[in-house]
Amino acid sequence: MEAIEHCRTEALGGQVYHCSPCDQFRYSYHSCQNRHCPKCGNDGATAWLARQRDLLLPVPHFLVTFTLPDFLRKLARSHQKLIYNLLFRASSAALQQLALDPRWVGGQLGLVGVLQTWTRDLHYHPHVHYLVPAGGLSADAQHWLPAKHPRFLAPVKALGKIFRAKFRDALKKTLLYRQVPPPTWKQNWVVHCQPAGSGQAVLKYLAPYLFRVALSNNRILKLEDGQVTFRYQDGQAKTQKVTTLPAPEFIRRFLQHVLPHRFPKLRYYGFFRSRQRPQLQQLKALLSLTPALEVPLPDLAHNQDTPNQPEPRSQAILCPQCGRPMQRLEELPRQMLSGAPRPIRPP
Repeated sequence: MEAIEHCRTEALGGQVYHCSPCDQFRYSYHSCQNRHCPKCGNDGATAWLARQRDLLLPVPHFLVTFTLPDFLRKLARSHQKLIYNLLFRASSAALQQLALDPRWVGGQLGLVGVLQTWTRDLHYHPHVHYLVPAGGLSADAQHWLPAKHPRFLAPVKALGKIFRAKFRDALKKTLLYRQVPPPTWKQNWVVHCQPAGSGQAVLKYLAPYLFRVALSNNRILKLEDGQVTFRYQDGQAKTQKVTTLPAPEFIRRFLQHVLPHRFPKLRYYGFFRSRQRPQLQQLKALLSLTPALEVPLPDLAHNQDTPNQPEPRSQAILCPQCGRPMQRLEELPRQMLSGAPRPIRPP
């Protein structure tokens, strides 16, 4: 909260710019660079997106989403590191196990996974998105095995059962297993799979969420009388809706999506792992260099609302009156924040 409150204010220091002909001054303050800040992250998202595009294979891709069931969400909120790690581990292992079946793929998949914890109106809803090429690597790592159907990767009902079993078996090794209601292991666990074309659209969709929570400032419509009004898209009706919350409730919804310190919300599996990148280059050589066909992508995350990305800031600070580049006049020092054990990390 402290980082977000002081982002791009005099508390973090900055620079003063001056235009001599117009005698205009402009103050440019530093960003907090916190990955949960609604103002920051655009530069990081752009750089990450450029790197990930080099991973894409010239084949069709799928977007596969694993959702944590209702009964486990309270437990997850109180034990985030453990449950989020199990969510990643169980979902990726389930997908790899089913893909090894020759009826579907018969080889090892490559997975790019991103954790998200929110709905469009900021309720708590942990799930993982995977971008998956439509095929796998053979056991001898010498052959590419395409998926049996370009619009079907694996049966989601079977995938949900394997996901549930692997999560249950892993949770049994912890003291938290006794806190889970027995019906959790009998209900259906939701897995959603859909074609994603060449994968470019999915990467573009996921990039902003790696560097901020799912609420950008332009979605906040009004702040008055202790109430916060913001807009979101209704996933079923496909329409824009507006909701108003008391400020404490709005802050509570926002803060429940702040991840544990240094917790990685992006993970790679299969032939996308860093250790297997040389193998990935060999795999690319096995495939045609013709780019995969980009097909229209359905509503991506049925529980998200893609944030608008701000335009990258120009390197040159221009005078708002005459449009000429302004000259840097002086540096503004960072301020020590009252009650803070240490200064916020500089950008």
